[in-house]
Amino acid sequence: MDQNQTHMGRSILVPSVQELAKDPSLTKVPPRYVRPDQDPPLILSKASSPKVPVIDMQRFLSMDSMDSELEKLHHASKEWGFFLLINHGVSSSLLANVKSGIKEFFDLPMEEKKKFWQEGRVDIEGFGQLFVLSEEQKLDWADVFAMTTLPIHLRKPHLFPKLPLPFRETLEAYSLELKSLAKKILDLMAKALRMEATDMKELFEEGNQAMRMNYYPPCPQPELVIGLNPHSDAGGLTILLQLNETEGLQILKDGMWTPIKPLPDAFVVNVGDCLEILTNGMYRSIEHRATVNSEKERLSIATFYSPKLDGDLGPAASLVNADRPALFRRIIAADYYRGFLTRELHGKSYLDVMRIQNEDEKSI
Repeated sequence: MDQNQTHMGRSILVPSVQELAKDPSLTKVPPRYVRPDQDPPLILSKASSPKVPVIDMQRFLSMDSMDSELEKLHHASKEWGFFLLINHGVSSSLLANVKSGIKEFFDLPMEEKKKFWQEGRVDIEGFGQLFVLSEEQKLDWADVFAMTTLPIHLRKPHLFPKLPLPFRETLEAYSLELKSLAKKILDLMAKALRMEATDMKELFEEGNQAMRMNYYPPCPQPELVIGLNPHSDAGGLTILLQLNETEGLQILKDGMWTPIKPLPDAFVVNVGDCLEILTNGMYRSIEHRATVNSEKERLSIATFYSPKLDGDLGPAASLVNADRPALFRRIIAADYYRGFLTRELHGKSYLDVMRIQNEDEKSI
């Protein structure tokens, strides 16, 4: 793959929110972070919140529990698009090292972090914020560090290879573990859907993996800002590890913002747009967002596993029939990403571009 093909998105350089939040005199949020367009941070009370499904990977190893757990996975992916994953096989010692390594990385002096900052208007990877396309655009109350991790030849030489040790080795091990886990989950989803396993494998076998570390500092007026704009993920599967117990992730379930309470060392897994396309709408990507608070920082790392760039993205042939015709058009994965990364992050709007009925409406 030509290295130039990875320059698919650009994002304007923005100030560090972590540095901004350190100012003890900050009592009001700067205007560029004020978001009157967003729903208030809490819509549902915790008591009335429906519980996000919990999937136990251990139960797939037993013939006695395999079928019932597959049914749970099918229901979670179809009705929720999100689930918590326990007993996933990634060691607690590796997770502890990932958590401490990311915390230390965000706490590096600004001069050190500047070495990893985005190359303004050139590349979307590095420290900064994603999808910032104009100087007037409203900003999230967060710093992120994003980079491609797999395949190795697509890594930016000034990012992953320059990470400090032992953090670099920790992320290397974590990257391989999560690639293996993502492939296991996708295989199980193919079984639950009773689709041809090769349809799933061909698109994801040597897929792309990217990581985004998120730092949401405390905010003096948390009700006025958003940590991460409501959106659905563009890729196939997202596996999120929360680094501390601070809540903030919310999903849009039945028109209401539902908080997800993190479980220690569990992953939060969600369906991305590419998986909704491949499953012909059977499994749904769900809008989610991050809120912040006035008391405590929140940190997380999202690992995105997506189709290979030269893959043919479209509904799996085994899930298309006369009763359920193809809902989405076909496109080369690289072209799909190029389109996604050159727009502002806004709900599921880019998935709508892929819908076949949109094409029909245009021709009327």
